[in-house]
Amino acid sequence: MKTDAHWLNRERLTMYPRIFLAGFFVFGLGCVFIAKKMFDLNGIPFGADFITFWGASHLALTGHAQDAYNNSLLLKAEQLVIPAFRFNYIWYYPPSFYLLVLPLALLPYVAAYWTFMLSTLWGYLLVFRRIIRGKMAMWCLAAFSGLWVNLICGQNGFLTAAIAGAALLTVERRPFLAGLFIGLLAIKPHLAMLFPVALLAIGAWRTLITAALTAITFMAIGTATLGTAVLKAFLANLGYARLFLENGGLPWKKMPSMFVFLRLLGTPVTWAYAIHFVVAVMAVIAVWRVWRHCRNRNLRGAALMTATFLVSPYVYDYDLAWLAFPIAWLALDGLRSAWLQGEREVLVAAWLFPVLMIPIAEAVKVQIGPLVLGSLLWMTYRRSAVSMTDVTATDGHAAQFDMAP
Repeated sequence: MKTDAHWLNRERLTMYPRIFLAGFFVFGLGCVFIAKKMFDLNGIPFGADFITFWGASHLALTGHAQDAYNNSLLLKAEQLVIPAFRFNYIWYYPPSFYLLVLPLALLPYVAAYWTFMLSTLWGYLLVFRRIIRGKMAMWCLAAFSGLWVNLICGQNGFLTAAIAGAALLTVERRPFLAGLFIGLLAIKPHLAMLFPVALLAIGAWRTLITAALTAITFMAIGTATLGTAVLKAFLANLGYARLFLENGGLPWKKMPSMFVFLRLLGTPVTWAYAIHFVVAVMAVIAVWRVWRHCRNRNLRGAALMTATFLVSPYVYDYDLAWLAFPIAWLALDGLRSAWLQGEREVLVAAWLFPVLMIPIAEAVKVQIGPLVLGSLLWMTYRRSAVSMTDVTATDGHAAQFDMAP
């Protein structure tokens, strides 16, 4: 274990988040001042992706829910907000998530945006504070680039992160409640894929069954409310999602998966899938071993949430709001048991990479996501290997964050 003084001391950890937070505020204010008719200089609308949520809600409230899966009809609904809107955003979400955003168009667009973003941010903060407390931790979260990326995109990263984090915090003491949370995460099924692995590893059958029943029930309610045509359209659009992922129809620079890393390098689709599959299997094995053999709750949570981004080829920069929780868990574990070489650098890289990922991909045509995420998972796995019988994790109450000198 290394005990030498490190460059990331208390003074720097106090100063750096404030500098980055000021930079985000300046950037945000600049975007507001230079925006023209709700567009920035790149032609991106205010709230970006949120316009699809509002448009889908409007179609459903007017009795045409299935039309959200038709690009041209969804575009017409979005143009009710911004007549000059021309972007071809596609609706891939299942009936369960559709049901969740159904009421949004009852409000004007801007009011709906802030209602959705602030309410999901509130849940995100609640879960974060169950993991870690203290002014320094809150400053680090406030300046976390993943938080700002999700806020600017107008996406659901706060919501999915809060649900996943709440499930991990309750899985041992409240298995039924954890199952409910995991079932709700089926609003984005590809982000819930590793929970069955973890639950099987610890024999949490009640949680697993509850999660499956919750997911099925929620999907059934959404289908019954919105119509079977919505379910059929959702299933049909999955093929388009795969096709656009493979051929670059989706913005690869915003997708931190191994598959996209390989496609940006020019790897053929078949080989990209094959190598991604190998990496995904390794991530699954890491999660299984950590959950099976390590009793440290912090490392279990960090392993699952990090590995999720190495398993699914379809992940976005706004989903990286999740990383606040693994970073917090690993920081707490490092402060309790001392740091290994390079670990603090990995955490800093993970803290910065949601906002650096796109400019780096544009500049050098390399998707750094798998490199950062792989390092974060390796750090978690290495720590778990030396604490297989250690029960030093919190008992369900948030720990106080304090940076060691």
